This record gives sequence, structure tokens and C-alpha cells, in this order.
Amino acid sequence: MSKKNVLIIGASSGIAEAVARRYAGQGSNFVLVARSQAKLDVIAADLIARGAAGVQTKVWEGHDTASLPEVAAFAWNALGTVDLALVAHGTLPDQARAQRDLPYAMEQFRTNGESAVACMLALAGHFEAQGNGVLAVIGSVAGDRGRGSNYVYGAAKAAVDALASGLRAQLFKRGVHVLTIKPGFVATPMTAELDLPAALTATPDRVAADIEKAIDARRNVLYTPWFWAWIMRIIRFLPTVIFKRLSL
Repeated sequence: MSKKNVLIIGASSGIAEAVARRYAGQGSNFVLVARSQAKLDVIAADLIARGAAGVQTKVWEGHDTASLPEVAAFAWNALGTVDLALVAHGTLPDQARAQRDLPYAMEQFRTNGESAVACMLALAGHFEAQGNGVLAVIGSVAGDRGRGSNYVYGAAKAAVDALASGLRAQLFKRGVHVLTIKPGFVATPMTAELDLPAALTATPDRVAADIEKAIDARRNVLYTPWFWAWIMRIIRFLPTVIFKRLSL
């Protein structure tokens, strides 16, 4: 393993922090982007203590897509070359509220879908000009098939999945790799209030280890933990006449 120049958008998320810690131990350089400077300062100090060669930070609000070219330019100016960019920001919507509150539903779709799509598009041009590197985005198993329990979130992640697939085909020809990360249940602050099944729930560290391996192996799509690939295969291929009757 060698040190890298790493850009993380959504750096204060549980999975993003765990990924950053793994690369900090390799002496990597970072640009961290999130909406809270206070959280960025804490994370930056932790990464330096773990061995990071340098950490620069930038505050960015997820709905401010107009400023993304500035964010991307800041990262490339700070690092020179970006070996890895991870798009990791998002929320977990209240589906019941989304069904009765249209502005809230659209805000959540913008955060989890539109904003991530805009990030990938803003970074793609820089990677294409650079001619190498990895662009990784955290999607979700929820994007594989719309389910009654979380279809607003699932629809947003499906948009992320589709755009990443197209970028993968485009940027491959330019020497750039695109990785779509599809976690299942992960024990993070975002899911702290949910009653998740322990047997199917991973820690951020477990997911981060899988992400690092997938990046090194140039995987196209990562289900993490691994068994979610099989769970979602079953869910995707269930006949609609059965699927719509299930409480999933």
C-alpha cells in the first residue's frame, strides 16, 4: 500500500471517517469536504494523529450544487493529483413523512440523489483531464429495487447507480475507474435510532475495509458486507406479483 492524495466529500459521515482513517495510516494527503467546519477540524486532527501527511478542509452544503466546480478546483489545486475521490454524503429519510410532505421528500431526493450526481459530474472532468485515479460513490442496496418502506431514498440511490454506471463506461476509456459502493445496514449515527437486525448489520470499519480492498482490486460494484449481493439478487428477481405483497 502506498500513500494517496484523497478527496472525500461528506467526510463527516461514519463510513467516510472510517475510510479516511485507513488511508491516514499510509501517510496520505487529504482534502475533506463537509458542511460543518467544527466536525472537519476534529476529523482532521484525528487523521494527522494517525499518520496523515496533510489535511486541508473546505465547508460545503450538499444542496449548493452551483459551487461544486469551486470545490473540485480547490481539491485539485491543493493536492495536485487526486488519486481517490469518495462521494459519501447523504441522509436517511423518514419515509412516512416523505409520503405526506412533498417539500421534505424532494429535499431528501436532492440530498441523496441529485447532490451525489452533481458531485460525480463535477469531479469527472478533472479525472478525465488527469487520465487516472478512482472515483468512488456510496450508493445503497436500496437503489436496486424500489421497496414500499423506503422508495424515496431508493429512487435517489437508483439515480446515483445509473449515473455511476454511465460514468464508468465513459471514464474507463480515459484511464479512470469508477466504483459504486452499495452498503446494507451499517451501524452509524445516521441509523442509530433504527432497530437493525444484528446479524445483517456491519460496523463502519468493516465496510471501510471492504471499500479499500475494492479500490485496490478495481471492482466496479461493491456490495458490503458481501452477503448483500445475494440478498439483493433475490429481491431484484422476485416476481412483482409476489414482491408488492411483501413488507420490505
